[in-house]
Amino acid sequence: MSTAILTGTPVPGSPLEGDLRSLGFDVRTASGADGTAALIAAVPSGERVAVVDPRLIGHVHALRLGLTDPRFPAAAVPGAVTAQPEARTALLSALRATTGETPASTGGAPSAISPDTAHPAMDRADVLADRIADALAAEGVTPHRPELGSLVSTVPQDPQARSEARQAIAAVDDEAVRLRTAVKSRDGFFTTFCISPYSRYIARWCARRGLTPNQVTTASLITALIAAGAAATGTRGGYVAAGFLLLFSFVLDCTDGQLARYALKYSTMGAWLDATFDRAKEYAFYAGLALGAARNGDDVWALALGAMVLQTCRHVVDFSFNEANHDATANTSPTAALSDRLDSVGWTVWVRRMIVLPIGERWAMIAVLTAVTTPRIVFYALLVGCSFAALYTTAGRVLRSVTRKATRTDRAAQALADLADSGRLAESFAAAFTGVARGLPGIATLLIATAGGAVVVCAAAFSAPGSWWPVAAAALYVATSGLAVARPLKGALDWLVPPVFRATEYSVILLLAARSEVNGALPAAFGLVAAVAYHHYDTVYRIRGGTGAPPAWLVRTIGGHEGRTLAVSVLAAALVAQGSGFTVALTVFAVVVALVVLVESIRFWVSAGAPAVHDEGEPA
Repeated sequence: MSTAILTGTPVPGSPLEGDLRSLGFDVRTASGADGTAALIAAVPSGERVAVVDPRLIGHVHALRLGLTDPRFPAAAVPGAVTAQPEARTALLSALRATTGETPASTGGAPSAISPDTAHPAMDRADVLADRIADALAAEGVTPHRPELGSLVSTVPQDPQARSEARQAIAAVDDEAVRLRTAVKSRDGFFTTFCISPYSRYIARWCARRGLTPNQVTTASLITALIAAGAAATGTRGGYVAAGFLLLFSFVLDCTDGQLARYALKYSTMGAWLDATFDRAKEYAFYAGLALGAARNGDDVWALALGAMVLQTCRHVVDFSFNEANHDATANTSPTAALSDRLDSVGWTVWVRRMIVLPIGERWAMIAVLTAVTTPRIVFYALLVGCSFAALYTTAGRVLRSVTRKATRTDRAAQALADLADSGRLAESFAAAFTGVARGLPGIATLLIATAGGAVVVCAAAFSAPGSWWPVAAAALYVATSGLAVARPLKGALDWLVPPVFRATEYSVILLLAARSEVNGALPAAFGLVAAVAYHHYDTVYRIRGGTGAPPAWLVRTIGGHEGRTLAVSVLAAALVAQGSGFTVALTVFAVVVALVVLVESIRFWVSAGAPAVHDEGEPA
């Protein structure tokens, strides 16, 4: 339950009280600032509280956006301000700070009801809720102010203004606005034109029946797992069913986000589910295809693992680049300006979104090819398409980085260090090489990381099965990876260091398993990479939520990227000759890593400290 406090006598005939109750508020009336403060203090500590001017008129969805979004500790629209429990103290302090203010002290600043609708302005000094919202920033809590667009929220000062505001409300269908804004403003071609035109209505149907985004997300996962099971049958009928089910799973995947935006039902559990289930669904389908192919005598596990490695590395390129430039200053370049110009031309926007093979286009391609071809062809198409997309996006980001003179912050450097996922071994070498690293040129960090990775990848690719050369190369990689992170990652291309580490670790596991020719080694390697990839995605979404990386003990327990690379190299050298021993060791390693990272991840995402966000989808 939430409480809304009307700061004065309700206007006769106003629907405001009914609108607030429809949004789940218990409505109470106060007289002046003192009465408002007393009612706020009387509200139970765990409840949201809102202060609303009784003269406010506006669309219900404007009030919903301003007063019910769970992601922000405080929020405001003209005529109303709200605070969640963690911002309650700041709200009371802001209320006290407004006591005794006069119109002159606030400057009489006008308050527009929306960017697209003009009405006579009123004196904000006469609106207690607006004064509180302004004062909140001084208390260290800047209220979120949603973009209302054509929606209306205003406190008219006279009958004429009130009449004009009501006409503006009648001219805009807020339900249509609510449906339209439930869809992401920037999405892929397939999602925009083939899914969202009807999935938004499924989202509304779910909302009206009390279904939650988490339930829809879970249904999407279950559908995808059934699709993977159908693909694993290895029959044409199974492949056709798998294709249809995968597409339906994607429809539900779009619906859960639209439902969250439509109903403003964001949650910590939803953040965790949405951040992880997309990857789980896609990679489980890869495994299903590999199992189905094996039933027909075709071993495509190496291709399945290669597709997963490539897709995961694509994502870490996106994540690292975005984190490096999240709050950089002087962050412009000719390449970025050209990209912005291309985005102003309709057809180039859709072409550029399609060629990066985003999740909608990718899943559509997988579904269709699964239904009409073979798993091997599906993986060939994935590898070719994702490779081209990776080259296109990475080249563009490299060009942006070398043509701009951005100054990156300590926060960005820390995010890149967290994404690097360095364990105890790399940390020890980083501490030892700090002095050496200071004297190296800026590009040296990336060159050192790349050279070390190339050595161990080549050793894994060209050494005989069971050779100890990959172990020696992995030991060198431990040292070079420590040197690469011995100084803050603030260089123009230092955002490429985490992707290089990801590509190195995953490729070494893939190559050692493939070249071992041990029965079951590749499926075990698939499981190990999936467990490690989950840890890396978990790290990304914690950073996105503003809570920082997983605890250091977790990274050290599972070895860090360099420790795992060395461990798998040792296992391959010591156990390949024993045949099944290598498979068993990889399986045990995968299970241990999965258990450790899942237990800690679940603990974090269901805790009160996890961010209440909803993932807006993968960047590629």
